[in-house]
Amino acid sequence: MKTIFQKIIDKEEPADFVYEDENLIVIKSKFPASAIHWLIIPKKLVVSVAEASNDDAEIIGQMNLLAAKLAKDHNIKDFKLIFNAGKFLHVPHLHLHLIAGPEVTD
Repeated sequence: MKTIFQKIIDKEEPADFVYEDENLIVIKSKFPASAIHWLIIPKKLVVSVAEASNDDAEIIGQMNLLAAKLAKDHNIKDFKLIFNAGKFLHVPHLHLHLIAGPEVTD
Protein backbone atom coordinates (compact mmCIF):
# COMPACT_ATOMS: atom_id res chain seq x y z
CA MET A 1 0.00 0.00 0.00
CA LYS A 2 1.36 3.40 -0.98
CA THR A 3 1.86 6.13 1.59
CA ILE A 4 0.30 9.53 0.98
CA PHE A 5 3.79 10.80 0.15
CA GLN A 6 4.27 8.12 -2.52
CA LYS A 7 0.90 9.07 -4.00
CA ILE A 8 2.00 12.72 -4.08
CA ILE A 9 5.32 11.75 -5.69
CA ASP A 10 3.41 9.71 -8.30
CA LYS A 11 1.04 12.69 -8.88
CA GLU A 12 -1.96 10.65 -7.72
CA GLU A 13 -2.72 13.09 -4.89
CA PRO A 14 -2.47 16.89 -4.96
CA ALA A 15 0.04 18.85 -2.91
CA ASP A 16 1.39 22.37 -2.77
CA PHE A 17 4.88 21.88 -4.24
CA VAL A 18 7.77 24.14 -3.26
CA TYR A 19 10.47 22.20 -5.15
CA GLU A 20 11.09 19.00 -7.11
CA ASP A 21 14.11 17.33 -8.66
CA GLU A 22 14.99 13.77 -9.68
CA ASN A 23 15.49 12.62 -6.05
CA LEU A 24 13.42 14.87 -3.79
CA ILE A 25 10.19 16.78 -3.49
CA VAL A 26 9.35 19.60 -1.12
CA ILE A 27 5.74 20.30 -0.26
CA LYS A 28 3.95 22.60 2.15
CA SER A 29 2.64 20.76 5.20
CA LYS A 30 -1.13 20.24 5.30
CA PHE A 31 -0.85 20.66 9.09
CA PRO A 32 1.61 23.54 9.49
CA ALA A 33 3.21 24.18 12.86
CA SER A 34 4.27 27.67 11.73
CA ALA A 35 4.11 30.17 8.87
CA ILE A 36 6.69 28.12 6.96
CA HIS A 37 6.43 24.36 7.37
CA TRP A 38 7.79 22.39 4.45
CA LEU A 39 8.36 18.66 4.11
CA ILE A 40 11.45 17.48 2.25
CA ILE A 41 10.71 13.97 1.00
CA PRO A 42 12.90 11.54 -0.93
CA LYS A 43 11.30 9.87 -3.93
CA LYS A 44 13.03 6.66 -2.83
CA LEU A 45 11.07 4.99 -0.03
CA VAL A 46 12.95 4.90 3.25
CA VAL A 47 10.56 4.23 6.14
CA SER A 48 12.27 6.46 8.71
CA VAL A 49 15.60 7.88 9.75
CA ALA A 50 15.66 5.20 12.48
CA GLU A 51 15.50 2.49 9.80
CA ALA A 52 17.90 4.14 7.36
CA SER A 53 21.04 2.30 6.32
CA ASN A 54 24.42 3.36 4.99
CA ASP A 55 22.86 3.12 1.52
CA ASP A 56 20.56 6.00 2.51
CA ALA A 57 23.32 8.35 3.71
CA GLU A 58 23.55 10.19 0.38
CA ILE A 59 19.83 10.97 0.17
CA ILE A 60 19.73 12.09 3.81
CA GLY A 61 22.65 14.40 3.08
CA GLN A 62 20.86 15.74 0.00
CA MET A 63 17.78 16.44 2.11
CA ASN A 64 19.80 18.49 4.60
CA LEU A 65 21.68 20.39 1.90
CA LEU A 66 18.43 21.16 0.06
CA ALA A 67 16.91 22.49 3.28
CA ALA A 68 19.83 24.89 3.68
CA LYS A 69 19.58 25.97 0.02
CA LEU A 70 15.83 26.57 0.22
CA ALA A 71 16.26 28.59 3.42
CA LYS A 72 18.92 30.73 1.74
CA ASP A 73 16.91 31.11 -1.49
CA HIS A 74 13.80 32.18 0.48
CA ASN A 75 15.76 34.46 2.84
CA ILE A 76 14.92 32.29 5.85
CA LYS A 77 17.58 32.93 8.47
CA ASP A 78 16.16 31.10 11.51
CA PHE A 79 14.70 27.65 11.07
CA LYS A 80 14.44 24.16 12.51
CA LEU A 81 15.04 20.85 10.76
CA ILE A 82 13.29 17.85 12.28
CA PHE A 83 13.25 14.12 11.50
CA ASN A 84 10.62 12.12 13.40
CA ALA A 85 10.73 8.41 14.27
CA GLY A 86 8.68 5.87 16.18
CA LYS A 87 5.42 7.20 17.60
CA PHE A 88 6.21 10.69 16.26
CA LEU A 89 6.36 9.49 12.64
CA HIS A 90 2.82 9.79 11.27
CA VAL A 91 3.61 8.80 7.68
CA PRO A 92 6.01 5.84 7.30
CA HIS A 93 8.09 7.55 4.61
CA LEU A 94 11.22 9.46 5.58
CA HIS A 95 10.72 13.23 5.54
CA LEU A 96 12.49 16.25 6.95
CA HIS A 97 10.47 19.14 8.38
CA LEU A 98 11.77 22.65 7.66
CA ILE A 99 9.98 24.95 10.09
CA ALA A 100 10.37 28.72 10.32
CA GLY A 101 8.44 31.82 11.22
CA PRO A 102 7.99 34.26 14.08
CA GLU A 103 6.03 31.78 16.22
CA VAL A 104 8.77 29.12 16.25
CA THR A 105 10.42 28.78 19.63
CA ASP A 106 13.53 27.01 20.89
